[in-house]
Amino acid sequence: MTPNRLHIGIIGAGRIGKVHAETVAFGLPEAQIVSITDINRDAAIDVAKRCGIPSVAATSEEILADRGVDAVLICSSTDTHAELIGEAARAGKHIFCEKPIAHNLAMIDAALEAVDRAGVKLQIGFNRRFDANFARVKRAVETGEIGTPRLMHIISRDPAPPPLSYIKVSGGMFLDMTIHDFDMARFLIGDEVEEIFVAGGVMVDPEIGAAGDLDTAVIVLRFRNGVIGTIDNCRQAAYGYDQRVEILGSLGQIAAGNRYPNQVVVSTGSAVRKDLPLNFFMERYRDSFAAELRCFVEAVIHDRPTPVNGEDGRIPVVMGLAACKAYQERRSVRLAEVGESVVRR
Repeated sequence: MTPNRLHIGIIGAGRIGKVHAETVAFGLPEAQIVSITDINRDAAIDVAKRCGIPSVAATSEEILADRGVDAVLICSSTDTHAELIGEAARAGKHIFCEKPIAHNLAMIDAALEAVDRAGVKLQIGFNRRFDANFARVKRAVETGEIGTPRLMHIISRDPAPPPLSYIKVSGGMFLDMTIHDFDMARFLIGDEVEEIFVAGGVMVDPEIGAAGDLDTAVIVLRFRNGVIGTIDNCRQAAYGYDQRVEILGSLGQIAAGNRYPNQVVVSTGSAVRKDLPLNFFMERYRDSFAAELRCFVEAVIHDRPTPVNGEDGRIPVVMGLAACKAYQERRSVRLAEVGESVVRR
């Protein structure tokens, strides 16, 4: 690492890898991408050309062996994350990894132990924490602006379900979709969840049920501090990407609504209307993707803690596994039943 400049290797040139590459190449002068790799070499070549990346590596091992690489962005498929975190840590690289680390707690713990032993930095890609609207909600809770929180409601609905091929390997809705909301719940309230209950079903596509998943759910969370939270998920909302939060406190409430491509309201004799919300996460959370990488780069350069650490990556998986158990067994499940300890360190 040259003074005030971080040299980055990217593993994975798919949708999110491309977003991160563009962020670094065109918006983060403090960092430089020196190499990229993907199992689809053509995809890596395309991103390299677009972003001026000088090297397309044949494998992740080649990137990790490169002494000119200070940090890696792990943007590959979920089933590779834990192993790559361990390999990157042993290679002495700082790590930014997309969520989730893994679907298996033993694999997560092994990866986090490797990071601890190596003394490298790790940040997990829960980008919604960096959304300006949700950050404002968090601030209202932290400062006591709305008093003591009592109720929290998160609405997270996708415009359309993902392909069945993805659903079959994603770990299920709680671990591929709700996991973001589990992280947001902890982030916004600033406390840990003790207990989870789920009501859910297959209401969008019977093929999703045939694949062993569900597509519609309401999750009830009970926090240690007494706050009651609800998460409302559906894999299909006809009007687009629905991302809202509300928290009720003893002195008032705060809410964050959807984002729109413009603020125009059209009023006629028959209706008052506005355009539909931004259609999907790549549009809705574009700024937050940039902000999370900026924080990671600054944490490495200035030797600060990362804002979303390994434990922050582990706990939402515990919550997801507890939600699966609650749905399957039709009962409330305490997180301690799933993870031997929620906060280990």
